[in-house]
Amino acid sequence: MKIMQIDAKVGRAETEAAEMLVLAHCEGERLNKQDTSALDKALGGSLSELLQSKEFEGRAGEILVYHTQGKVPSKRLLFVGLGKKNNLTLDAIRQAMGHAVKRVRQTKAGAFAALVPAWTPRGHSALEVAQAMTEGAILGHYQFTAYRSDNGTPTEVGRMTLLAPQKAQLRQLGEGIRRGVATAEATVLVRDLCNHPSNVMTPSRIANEAKKVAKEEALNLKILEQRDMEQLGMGALLGVARGSHEPPKFIVLEYNGSKKKNERPVVFIGKTITFDTGGISLKPAENMEHMKADMTGGAEVLAAVRAAARLRLPLRLVSILPVAENMPGGRAMKPGDIVKTLSGKTVEVQNTDAEGRLILADALAYAQRYNPAALVDIATLTGACVVALGQFAIGLFGTDEKLKAQVKKSGDKAGERVWEMPLWDEYFEQLRSDVADMRNIGGRGGGMITAALFLSKFAGDGPWAHIDIASTDWSERERAYIPKGPTGIGTRLLIQYLIDRSL
Repeated sequence: MKIMQIDAKVGRAETEAAEMLVLAHCEGERLNKQDTSALDKALGGSLSELLQSKEFEGRAGEILVYHTQGKVPSKRLLFVGLGKKNNLTLDAIRQAMGHAVKRVRQTKAGAFAALVPAWTPRGHSALEVAQAMTEGAILGHYQFTAYRSDNGTPTEVGRMTLLAPQKAQLRQLGEGIRRGVATAEATVLVRDLCNHPSNVMTPSRIANEAKKVAKEEALNLKILEQRDMEQLGMGALLGVARGSHEPPKFIVLEYNGSKKKNERPVVFIGKTITFDTGGISLKPAENMEHMKADMTGGAEVLAAVRAAARLRLPLRLVSILPVAENMPGGRAMKPGDIVKTLSGKTVEVQNTDAEGRLILADALAYAQRYNPAALVDIATLTGACVVALGQFAIGLFGTDEKLKAQVKKSGDKAGERVWEMPLWDEYFEQLRSDVADMRNIGGRGGGMITAALFLSKFAGDGPWAHIDIASTDWSERERAYIPKGPTGIGTRLLIQYLIDRSL
């Protein structure tokens, strides 16, 4: 998918000549004197009448197209609702732009302009508003048509221009656009990778994608092959991969934008199971096709390191992708098998469908050699997360209060909110094994918690956070800027965390 071009300029609603001009409006508010009163006057007061008649009220997600009949240079106006002013958030702006770009595309307009809203969410800057507008427009415009032969070239909106009333705002808007493009591009990459079927997006293809990113952004890249993993003793990852004909990969990408000598890096780890059948503990057939997106975490840490390089963030970042396919077969790992992890700890595998924590265990142990300043893993880890949190919250665990607070703040800003769950040692009783150091499942009760507690035993003593995105990685319906299917949710959270850490 070609990414929309976005820029900013000084402009007025009543003089802007656009195929479509987007005006975001808060519910129950009057037209803003600075931005739209002159436009209303040029249109004979019809916009005020529109609000008074309640044909358009400004409710969140509400849309109305107004044809100007040549009375002003713009052909059409598109009103989009932001909801109540007192409840205004960055994500309300992001959603409004997602709704708007879909409507622009329906009109077959190739470009549009959008007035920067007169209302700014409490505690946020024009920079952040521009970033949210950019993300909403690009992500709302997303389409995946790589395998369709019946609909030709999809209709694309090629450009959006943000209109600012004052020249003094342009610098902040420009930086917001730059950040928004980088984060949205990263999410688009994740959606694309996860939309490809597993017969295309194999572990070897993931390695090739990593090579492409490393070459484009001049990143250091290391790919461990099966032989390398055997020499290191990554018994957990190798155990998961045994049932597949696809060889596993262990991918490490390093970005160094720090000006400080020997700065400790942030390390991201993403679960990268290119397809998860459950192995011998086979999943039900219903919805198993969703398991092509079980590599979302890995795609997200790959996209995050690319975004960090494109934004030239002043920090060190290491992204680690343990990659495998979880299949049944004559050589597949079986319930009751015991694997020895890279850390030396042994695990009794009581369920081969709890494979994500096994590959992450070896990746977390490998990450210790970087002495990370912060260690964050992200994974479509547990069905229990879906049961506990539904589709609107991401599960968060961690051992460091400051790191968890930073992740939560960045998630709120990105509109990818997290909800912290307990990581109490009492739950480890459910993971005790009679024949090994631990087992890989802890029963039905507290399944998300026991999975996180399992990972904590391999995360070392430094600041660590675990993000479970199993509740949000796939959407059953299309929303404002979230498509049906793989969502890429978690990507912008990670990048926003890096941006916030860099400030």
